[in-house]
Amino acid sequence: MLSNKWVKTKKGLIALLAAVTLVSVVATGCGKKTEAPADTSTTAPAKQEGNPDEVLVTYKDGGKITRGEFNTFLNINTFFYREYAQYKEDPAFQQDMMKQLVTFRVLSARADDKAKAEAEQKTKEQMDQIKMFLGMQEGGLDKQLKDAGVSEKDINDFVLRSMQGIAAMESKVTEQQIKEGYDKHLAQDKNVYDVATVSHILIGTMDPTTQKETRTKEEALNRAKEVQDKLKNGGDFAALAKEYSEDPGSKEKGGKYENVEISQWVPEFKKAAIELPLNQISDPVETTYGYHIMKVESRKTKTFDEVKPNLRSEAAESQVYEFVEKELPTIIETNNLPKPTPAAPPASTPAPAPTPEAPKTETPSK
Repeated sequence: MLSNKWVKTKKGLIALLAAVTLVSVVATGCGKKTEAPADTSTTAPAKQEGNPDEVLVTYKDGGKITRGEFNTFLNINTFFYREYAQYKEDPAFQQDMMKQLVTFRVLSARADDKAKAEAEQKTKEQMDQIKMFLGMQEGGLDKQLKDAGVSEKDINDFVLRSMQGIAAMESKVTEQQIKEGYDKHLAQDKNVYDVATVSHILIGTMDPTTQKETRTKEEALNRAKEVQDKLKNGGDFAALAKEYSEDPGSKEKGGKYENVEISQWVPEFKKAAIELPLNQISDPVETTYGYHIMKVESRKTKTFDEVKPNLRSEAAESQVYEFVEKELPTIIETNNLPKPTPAAPPASTPAPAPTPEAPKTETPSK
């Protein structure tokens, strides 16, 4: 989440990659918190000031970025991430966006025919999802694009170039790098590749929207035990989940999360998903969300071959970051974007020591 500053280059690239899979993100009420797609209906396009044909950046082998191309790239980013709009005039932010644009221009040009074919297929799939998602927004697809100052072709080119760049880097990942990534994750968490199908009913203590307390822990526990009794007496789990559960991510699905990676859940829920006997109604499991009545329906560990695609993508992302840090600075030849103002150096004169007579003051807690 962006609080009071945008994410810098490495995290910014993650945001860029996330943008091309925007509508694939699914929030899970008991897992790690994920953000819903930005409401793009009120996103204002970036200002189209200056000559669109003005060359802002040049890079090796005759590459160049015009003001018009850069403005379009800013518009696309603020389209997917509305909070970016407040920074679009900030020189440091513009420099970061420029690095991202040049990075994927260069990397996409390195894609071979196989990588390009894969990228085109993935782009078509993503565009179908994006158009469907935007079509459901107020005013439909055309209004959303017009308000953002971008065209469907702009979005398609953005996704395609990103996919080509990623595919180009993935093609360079070796089997040894994939195996090293596999072993590293396994050493950090022995259950990292475990998946489970879990049904649960959450009795919360806080309103998920306002974060205000709705009931005490004791009241939540008592209500959870009531639900547990109903289940043990033959109650239908899916029906009771729709009636009682306060997890918006699973309530309408009868409380079920199917074949989900266990590692994404909060620790207490994860522990229960690993240890509970299969197909039995649990006692209330306490997490930061409240109390859960759980039933683990299945558990398995993904094979190495099953996780290879994700590990390959992860290794490719690391190579993208390495490109940005090491190779990109040697590729850019001219950069006419405004430069960030250097931070003021710290004062060289040390502060005077307090005199013995100076009264003691306490620093307010943060």
